[in-house]
Amino acid sequence: MPTLAKYSVGVGDRFAHQAKAQLNACVLAAAQGAEVVPVWNKSNREHTIIGSEPGSVRASADAAVKALGWAKPYHVDADHIRLETVDRFLAACDFYTIDVADSIGQPAAPEAVAAFVERHPELAGSIAIPGVSSPFTTTRADVERVAAKYLKAVQDAGAIYRKIAAAKGADNVIAEVSMDETDAPQTPPELLLILAALADENVPVQTIAPKFTGRFNKGVDYVGDLAQFEKEFRDDLAVIAFAVKTYGLPANLKLSVHSGSDKFSIYGPMRRAIRDTGAGLHLKTAGTTWLEEVIGLAETGGAGLDMAKEIYAGALKKKDELCAPYATVIDIDAAKLPAAEAVKGWTSEQFVAALRHEPANPAFNASLRQLVHVGFKIAAQMGDRYLAMLKACEPAVSRNVTGNLYDRHLKPLFINQD
Repeated sequence: MPTLAKYSVGVGDRFAHQAKAQLNACVLAAAQGAEVVPVWNKSNREHTIIGSEPGSVRASADAAVKALGWAKPYHVDADHIRLETVDRFLAACDFYTIDVADSIGQPAAPEAVAAFVERHPELAGSIAIPGVSSPFTTTRADVERVAAKYLKAVQDAGAIYRKIAAAKGADNVIAEVSMDETDAPQTPPELLLILAALADENVPVQTIAPKFTGRFNKGVDYVGDLAQFEKEFRDDLAVIAFAVKTYGLPANLKLSVHSGSDKFSIYGPMRRAIRDTGAGLHLKTAGTTWLEEVIGLAETGGAGLDMAKEIYAGALKKKDELCAPYATVIDIDAAKLPAAEAVKGWTSEQFVAALRHEPANPAFNASLRQLVHVGFKIAAQMGDRYLAMLKACEPAVSRNVTGNLYDRHLKPLFINQD
């Protein structure tokens, strides 16, 4: 089984043109002594919207690695795959984000739940976990209830993993299990049960993505209680370390945080926690690169700015259609979306100020940013016209992609130390 590095960053590249700029951020981090391995990710939904295939992500990643002489590991992620969508990813990918969020709450067979409870008497009672301030106290009924909620999801994760391993060989697969795209967060005691169940399913999971409390909306900062998040994050790290020893899970198992991009306020708590515990971390930055592309177009001015405005106007016109698949991870105030005609008169500086994620800037518009975040379908429909503009505006685009990933994500998390 390949071993995922201690620190890794999931980078989305909607149009497969920014892999070199993204990898350059990892090169800059390495020069500062921080090895952060890139994992290029793209979901089935994104491939379907854009009309691309997973092989394009692999080709783009391989080309970037060759161009920059990157000698460290790198991976290509079949992002948020399910049993019915995994086949198209088998040839191109070595990292698999197994998404079973939709199976949470679906009933497992009563006999399977009963067998799990019998197999794990240690999950009932008082469980003292090093690093957690007070013991978990659970009853047998609690274990039965939580198992009934999550066991089917874990069984589905096992089925998907076995299909991947049968096709590629277990020695060629890095597995992540994702449960973050659901309504309710998983508590640390629930995470412990989930990890026990994954061990029972013989899934050699190397990263796990639970849902945390608070809002992780696309493209904007975390909304929630930071102190609560930090406690939950630290407790989850402790639970993972405990589960590795107790259930024989891979020693490098680590948390995966699906940030939805740019959760700057939680980076301090996360950095402190991984520094204090020595734990690893996988950060998925999702669609932040696409937003930096649009910023690069706008910064260039002229035809690039015109196209950025056209993308916004198209997204505004199709707002309901574009937002529907992301309804659980966006909060757009329609009253705060400027009219397309108003935006048409903006300068480069005005457009960039509205879109760039600088909350202290009074011109920043979180609703506009979230709409553009989910509006990549508009650019996809432009086809070669959009791709040609990316090439024409390449200096500004790549500068923004690299700078955003390095200065605002990698540096605060893995380089700046308190």
